[in-house]
Amino acid sequence: MKLERKSVKPVGIGVAILSLLALAGGLAVRAADPAPGYQVTAPSGVSEADLRAAIDPLFEGEEDVGETRALIVMHRGEIIAERYAVGFGPETKLLGWSMGKSVTAVLVGLMVADGRLALDSPVPVAAWGQPGDPRGRITLRQLLAMTSGLDHVEDDEPLAQADTVRMLFTDGAQDMSSFAEAKPLAHAPGSRFSYSTGNTLILGDLMARMLTSNPDPDARRQAMQTFIDGRLKIPAGIRSLTVEYDAAGTMIGGSFLHMTARDYARFGELLRNHGRGPNGHQIVPEKWVDFMRTPSPRNPAYGAHLWLNRESDESALMPGDAPRSLFGCVGHGGQYILVSPGQSLTVVRIGASPDKEQRAALKQALARLMRLFSA
Repeated sequence: MKLERKSVKPVGIGVAILSLLALAGGLAVRAADPAPGYQVTAPSGVSEADLRAAIDPLFEGEEDVGETRALIVMHRGEIIAERYAVGFGPETKLLGWSMGKSVTAVLVGLMVADGRLALDSPVPVAAWGQPGDPRGRITLRQLLAMTSGLDHVEDDEPLAQADTVRMLFTDGAQDMSSFAEAKPLAHAPGSRFSYSTGNTLILGDLMARMLTSNPDPDARRQAMQTFIDGRLKIPAGIRSLTVEYDAAGTMIGGSFLHMTARDYARFGELLRNHGRGPNGHQIVPEKWVDFMRTPSPRNPAYGAHLWLNRESDESALMPGDAPRSLFGCVGHGGQYILVSPGQSLTVVRIGASPDKEQRAALKQALARLMRLFSA
């Protein structure tokens, strides 16, 4: 679960629930006028008519896919289709929810490359440091693969009891990583896949501590932001990337990162090009991107903070309807960066599809769009 938020200030449970209701029910009214910000330049082998016929249902189709706010299709590194709903445009920063987890994983990979972190070493967390504490065996690899074993309930009924809601909005909001790190084990580390935004908050805290020993929140934010700007944001050309921090100065990388639709596409292209930026410079080690795309032994549809198009009981993509090599970043309510290397294709969809049925229809529509392109 990745819950909508416009501020890092602590808010009451009523506001948290209202935020969810706004996402689920407060969708913008679709305009009757022709859609603004709609451009298509079909590549060789794909007709413009077919491409528009695949895009239009995402905004105004008979089948309910929710509200699409932005769509980008990149083919061989060029934007060939771009459309926005009324009130949104190329300069609009859009919340990606859990798509931010993949950005967090890239930042972790840069620290591993620097020698600051090691994949299979126990993660240094003070709360786990007592002799005999079984959490002291949790590794970086397990946090990235969502197999830490920590007892974090991502979704629950009633909603207010879900650990993700509590961590982001109520009693955990002042120091989110401490809330996540205080959880006991539910399973032995490495034994079971359990999707957890808490794992990503622990990674955010870990990175801040690797960059500065100063516990002051401002010092932590400054150290992390300097690293993000110098190692990812500027080199990769994703200049709209905006990161939120909690009151303790920890990056909220599991939920609260914002970018324009074009920059989400540029991030997808960074992954498609094995970590190389727009000018061909190697920004992220190729081996790290390969690692992110390697299936977890506990869930073949998940790598390292990245979804894979594989059959699984817990799959967020569209196995059987799109190429097996497809991988993607997925956020709450129907946010997608879909990357198909064999098709030289990156597709971004940002919007609000709170219902399970809407998301199923949305994925089918996105798969139909992608099938226009040859492998």
